[in-house]
Amino acid sequence: MSSVHPVTDPNTRGPGIDEAVNAVSRGGLVVLPTDTVYGIGADAFDADAVSALLAAKGRGRHMPPPVLVPDARTLDGLATDVPDAARRLVEAFWPGGFTIILRAQPSLAWDLGETHGTVALRMPDHEAALALLRRTGPLAVSSANATGHPAALDVDDARAQLGESVSVYLDGGTAPGGVASTIVDATSGRLRIVRQGAVTLAQLRAVAPVDGPEDPVDGPGETAGPGETPDEPAGTAGPDDADGATEPGGTSEPAGTSEPAGTSEPEANGG
Repeated sequence: MSSVHPVTDPNTRGPGIDEAVNAVSRGGLVVLPTDTVYGIGADAFDADAVSALLAAKGRGRHMPPPVLVPDARTLDGLATDVPDAARRLVEAFWPGGFTIILRAQPSLAWDLGETHGTVALRMPDHEAALALLRRTGPLAVSSANATGHPAALDVDDARAQLGESVSVYLDGGTAPGGVASTIVDATSGRLRIVRQGAVTLAQLRAVAPVDGPEDPVDGPGETAGPGETPDEPAGTAGPDDADGATEPGGTSEPAGTSEPAGTSEPEANGG
């Protein structure tokens, strides 16, 4: 039987966070508020739990969830070959509505799906989400919705869509965001925006050189068509993903293609 716990008041959220931590440690799923939309989360290092997350949403392995982290210092433990420009973006926009796709550390014992060796990382700007992440460590988080439906903006909507597949629901009131995280791919020689969201391209470019969706990509004559980005990472989300779903961020996430696969924020960068 699922349980619901209020987490809006930092003075009384402790028991709810405890229940969520216990659920994650048992391989269960939790729904958590983020600064974008609500996310559904699982232990990123528990392959069965990640599979259960994808099944709860009605998604396949071709749309791997992003990973939410409690601190920017986690970056080098989960990713490798991090460009200096990507670090500047993380410093500028974490915590917040910004997801970065990087090459995953090859030694990590996890299975997020068909990531092709990449991972999408985000640090949410939400006190309750961070309180949970500090206890659990990195969580695989996608938007709290059934695939093809809008991302949940409150816990009642999340329960209506996900039901008893989730062990613990954390109720943080109405999600303050409603806009998915912006996703930037840093797995090639150039930084490229693959989903526009909470952080604008102009804001990104004030910090580091980032190619927009209409800029040429590597390869002669390959440019993005109207309303699309070329070679989008498979399963980019965030639990922002609604991200075919949305990330806790709340727009639809790009359909996976053959390029880097890990994404992210609740499919909405889950946050």
